[in-house]
Amino acid sequence: MEKYQKGYLMLEDGTVFTGQIFGNGESVCGEVIFTTSMTGYQEIMTDPSFCGQIVTFTYPLIGNYGINRDDFEAINPSLAGIIVSELCEEPSNWRSKVTLTQYLKYNNLTGIKGIDTRMLTKILREKGTMGGMIVSSEQELEELQANPSKLQFTMTTQVAQVTTAKPYFIPGGKETIVVIDCGAKRNIMESLVRLGYSVLVVPAFTRWQEILAHEPAGVLVSNGPGNPQNVMQVAETINNILGKVPLMGVCLGHQLLGLALGMETYKLPFGHRGANHPVKDLMSGKVMITSQNHGYVLEQKTLPRQVEITHKSLNDNTIEGIRHKNLPAFSVQFHPEAAPGPDDAAYLYEQFDQLIVQFDAGRKGGV
Repeated sequence: MEKYQKGYLMLEDGTVFTGQIFGNGESVCGEVIFTTSMTGYQEIMTDPSFCGQIVTFTYPLIGNYGINRDDFEAINPSLAGIIVSELCEEPSNWRSKVTLTQYLKYNNLTGIKGIDTRMLTKILREKGTMGGMIVSSEQELEELQANPSKLQFTMTTQVAQVTTAKPYFIPGGKETIVVIDCGAKRNIMESLVRLGYSVLVVPAFTRWQEILAHEPAGVLVSNGPGNPQNVMQVAETINNILGKVPLMGVCLGHQLLGLALGMETYKLPFGHRGANHPVKDLMSGKVMITSQNHGYVLEQKTLPRQVEITHKSLNDNTIEGIRHKNLPAFSVQFHPEAAPGPDDAAYLYEQFDQLIVQFDAGRKGGV
């Protein structure tokens, strides 16, 4: 049985939690948030959308099925650290290769266990997400208490940190969809391949002329971390692509499509992060349970006349989907590929496929 040293979590408001350090053990700073997913901690830890954040797992037991080779959403994790109530040290699953502690050590990540995650989550819900730091000594804690301004979270370069360094191609079909990688999860590309497309993944800041030069059947703007206002260059790229090729936005891509169309965004107090968020499809009237991970949403008051809302959150009535009335473009705030989580929304990739087919037929008919 591994021995764990005492550690502390301090929040920007001065609140201190005492627990035990596991993983790498180095002090880490980031935005403290929480996720309500009951399973899928491996996918969560490797989701690039968590870049720079310290993730609190509200489910009490984490690590019970270990870490396997198949469920990574990115090759390298980009989150700052994790917070758990109870850590399972002896996982039981036929696919498990290493324990959660071993995985954190391999990737130089720090975690803290033995925290009252229920109390922590209540604080974040009441006061909003805030900066925080995991430290392993009383001296570091005292230094933070003397200078709490060190805990303020101001990272603005998350997308640049998680986007692919160079384009790469995934064969799957005759036609190709370009994915603008703002921090794309692996399951997005796999969903497109299952539809029969090849996928070309390009860096987030690729010029729109270069994207269209590949003559894609469609363009998908992926999920990603941070404030969409920090990557307005991508919104400008979208603005130049609109109408020239079918476009779909997912999560951050949804917010960036809204910005490209003239909408505004704002930050939620504690975000939507989990695999149990109810969303209503206003087109069909059906309600689905969705997987979500975002801190920003589109402002409904800024909705242009040529854009309509397609999905709404049943928790707080925020916008969960939009589409242009005249151009082949739509987006959703949640994750249709559902990794982790339910697959209620997987049909949206089929809608993207149908949009591509209709656009191609209309283009050929107009020739």
